Amino acid sequence: MTSDHRDEKEAVDMKLRRTMTTRRAMTAVAITTGLVLTVAGCGGGDGGDSKSDKKSSSSGPAKDVDDGDSGKEAEDSASDETLAEVKGNGITLTVTSAERDEGGFLTVSGRVTNGTSGMWIASEWRSDENELKKNGGSLAGASIVDASGKKKYLVLRDTTGRCLCTKFEGGINQNQSADWFAQFPAPPEDTTKVELQVPTMPPAALELSEGE
Repeated sequence: MTSDHRDEKEAVDMKLRRTMTTRRAMTAVAITTGLVLTVAGCGGGDGGDSKSDKKSSSSGPAKDVDDGDSGKEAEDSASDETLAEVKGNGITLTVTSAERDEGGFLTVSGRVTNGTSGMWIASEWRSDENELKKNGGSLAGASIVDASGKKKYLVLRDTTGRCLCTKFEGGINQNQSADWFAQFPAPPEDTTKVELQVPTMPPAALELSEGE
């Protein structure tokens, strides 16, 4: 091999080595960049969570104070709105509203509290009517008595026999409460006082109000 050929071969080899070295460097830079982006993404997420946690932690006490005040106001408001409260067999029935609706209905609502030693399923409150028996534990057995008009109004029901009232599906745990409602035909407009009668409970005297 002549001197010229050797020089030419060495030049080609050197060029190839430089090309491979450059490619390796570019590949290393690309991999490093990718790792940095991934770590930055994870770090950003952790930082965000930490910031969010810190924010939630700092705002927690203020929220507790607000909830306490709101709860106290709600309790005072509920106490002011109580129309009647009767107790029987460990159950407390509270009535907070008895309003006439535009459609000629009377909607009565409130809360019931289970003060017994176990689960309460309202089985004693169900109706004796064949059409309403399938409602199970509910306000289906309730009625409104208009003493002055000498009339008794039963809970309304739809065409399939379902009462327009609360059904206590699943029951109510010990020392727990649940909201309830029941709809009846409205007594005449000149009737302002009625009695709510629920099986096994004392009658609850109610003063009617006009719905908005």
